Amino acid sequence: MNAKKVFVLVCGTAALASAVTIPHLSAAAKGKPAATAQEPGRDTCYTCHDEIKALKEGSKHARLGCSVCHGNLGKHVESQGEVKPVTTIDQALCGKCHKDQYDSFYKTNHEAAARKEKGTPTGRSPQQDKLLAPYGFTIEHNEPRGHAFMVTDQFIVDRFQGGRYQYKEGWKGYDKPGKTWDVLVDKGEKTNLPETAMAGNPTCIQCKTSDHILKWKFMGDKDPKAKWDRTSNVNDVARDTNNPVGCIHCHDPHGTQPRVVRDALIQAIGKDPAGNIFAKGGKTDLKEVDFRGFRKIGVMSKTDSRMMCAQCHVEYACGTGSQWSDGKKVGYDDQRTNHMPLKNARDLLAHYKKLDFYDFKHAVTGARLIKMQHPEAETFAGSVHDKAGVQCHQCHMPKQKGKNGKLFSTHGVIRPKNHIKEACLSCHPKYTVEQKLYQIETIQNYTKGKMRKAEYWIGKLIDTYATAKRAGVPEETLAKARGKHEEAHVLWEFWTAENSDGFHNPDLARDTLTGSIKAAKDGVKVLEDAMEPKAK
Repeated sequence: MNAKKVFVLVCGTAALASAVTIPHLSAAAKGKPAATAQEPGRDTCYTCHDEIKALKEGSKHARLGCSVCHGNLGKHVESQGEVKPVTTIDQALCGKCHKDQYDSFYKTNHEAAARKEKGTPTGRSPQQDKLLAPYGFTIEHNEPRGHAFMVTDQFIVDRFQGGRYQYKEGWKGYDKPGKTWDVLVDKGEKTNLPETAMAGNPTCIQCKTSDHILKWKFMGDKDPKAKWDRTSNVNDVARDTNNPVGCIHCHDPHGTQPRVVRDALIQAIGKDPAGNIFAKGGKTDLKEVDFRGFRKIGVMSKTDSRMMCAQCHVEYACGTGSQWSDGKKVGYDDQRTNHMPLKNARDLLAHYKKLDFYDFKHAVTGARLIKMQHPEAETFAGSVHDKAGVQCHQCHMPKQKGKNGKLFSTHGVIRPKNHIKEACLSCHPKYTVEQKLYQIETIQNYTKGKMRKAEYWIGKLIDTYATAKRAGVPEETLAKARGKHEEAHVLWEFWTAENSDGFHNPDLARDTLTGSIKAAKDGVKVLEDAMEPKAK
């Protein structure tokens, strides 16, 4: 009897009960080795897992046996694939050898405040509630913290699931990273606190954890072999999530090659390998490895943290929406709810119109709006630093000395503004810390000023629209104003979602924010001109 071919991927952040069984057989799988009760050697594993052999042999991990990360291998072989191996993907396993990196990842960064709301007078988007109404982010939309809190911060936010998930220690628990259900408590499905929402979805969870890498088919499509997909109950997926994003998101565990695993990113790069934002000289250093039609990874020949970080730090669609063409709903069964455009603010509106997708209609104007997510990768693309060959890790994960005196890249992900010496001066040695900080703050001050002006004019457009509608301004004119609202919104909200306050690309920030201001002013003028005769 031919054995089923089993996809076993060594991973780095959560313990899985079994690997995902892939139904297709390669030529190598047809000659299954004789069953044995002993733990098989790697040659036995390679008989089926030829993709893994290509990654592992000759690599820094070549000497590690399969049983370092996989258990139950003897029974797996003996049963010809019926008994699934146990794959340990807990970060602590990687931390046994990479202790400095592991410890720095879980070190709480007290520079990054918890539950710091964007929609406050001193926040990144003071008029957020008005400009995003009635979208779920108006319930609570916080500044980001460190990667160690990616999962827990998502689950506790008021817009996720009605306040169902809370820290076990209450307000005292916010600086304690750890496994999800060691630090959080589930208050139960009947929980629905005042001023909360039910806006979580399974796709959004995939960039915040590596736990489901063997349980999720490429793009989150349904499959009998996949435990979870885009349409799964979000609370079931949440309860099965135990760890934040892990080592395996960026490092292949078999051979240590730099890699990406987020399906929507791999798909987006694959559609335009010569012209996407990461391409250099008409090529992108990313080789797709397809695991028998179930899932894919993208492997690089050299580290490119622009792509690694873009697994999360991009604009992407992950929620339900509607179609521009006819207003019909787009549900989680549609692949457009797991989509990365890889476009900057100038091109996003046209992209989403072509995709025939928008997130929501504004509560007052009815304008069809896009809800942006953290588009750092698209912002950085084409910037001065990008053109100079600088990558994310050089500024956000600078080298430091461990207790043993050896250099390592910190995995705590710093805020360069607070660590000028480590992040900036190795490339800019002629400057002092004070000088570089002054330059950074000048860019951010200017950008935040333009953000405030854009907010003001979009707010005025919304108010003027309401007045014009009450005054009986014709629908044709209102539609023109809605179009200007749609344009102004994308060019503004891109920057409230992006986390550098313009520093990643100050020229793009100025160009698009002033474009937002102009579009909003044009919309106001269209409405005021239409009301002028009625006022006489």
